[in-house]
Amino acid sequence: MENPVKISALAITLNEAQNLERYLKSLDFADEIIIVDSFSTDDTVEIARQNEKVTVYQRKFDNFSAQKNFAIAQATHNWVTFFDPDEEITSAISEEIKKISENPVVAAYSIKRDFYFMGKRIKYSGLQNDYVVRFFNKNHCRYNKNLVHETLEVNGDIEKLKSNLPHHTYKTFDDYTAKAHRYSKLQAEMLYNKGKKPTYYHFLFRPFYRFWNQFIFRLGILDGKEGFILAYVSAFSVFKRYLNLWLLYRNIE
Repeated sequence: MENPVKISALAITLNEAQNLERYLKSLDFADEIIIVDSFSTDDTVEIARQNEKVTVYQRKFDNFSAQKNFAIAQATHNWVTFFDPDEEITSAISEEIKKISENPVVAAYSIKRDFYFMGKRIKYSGLQNDYVVRFFNKNHCRYNKNLVHETLEVNGDIEKLKSNLPHHTYKTFDDYTAKAHRYSKLQAEMLYNKGKKPTYYHFLFRPFYRFWNQFIFRLGILDGKEGFILAYVSAFSVFKRYLNLWLLYRNIE
């Protein structure tokens, strides 16, 4: 049975061949699927084009907000989903979205994410209440101008879905740390554009605080070794952010 409300499923990709086939199969409720790819070097685009619902756009990546807003602009229908390919759209989520699409009553719907790292469900580490908007009316929503850690600005009310969203962000440790370093570089660019300059405080105190805040105060210690690794990588990414900012001011690669 067709949805009373037509749905466009959106995603941005870069080398997501490992996740994409599963991801596309889980979008059986969508009337169209828009993939905006940042010139992947694996089989991402080939896999996407095998699905008859999919339209692929290739666009050079500048930042997350711009990439996602470009995807929104390509959607034919007003109601869109915007899941990440490493998020698992379960049958419960699919059924809930289909049910809501019969009569949407707010501008957007958020969902609680369950974070998995190194094969383990992370229950603490500051990730206890990670809600993200994943189903919304595109006429009332746009991503802000943050280069990274972008958020969806919603002009209207938001309700929470009942289902939880598994988030399998970990592929390999090198992949995970590389992603953290990319985010640090984009965050440094944001600070540079605002005229912020790094000091000893940023290099010495901020990474130290990030580690102890995440591992102790946000209970990452209860996540065991994985919680320690997450806190360590997070702290180092803070250091890398200000190192990149320092390099920008000195015009050093």
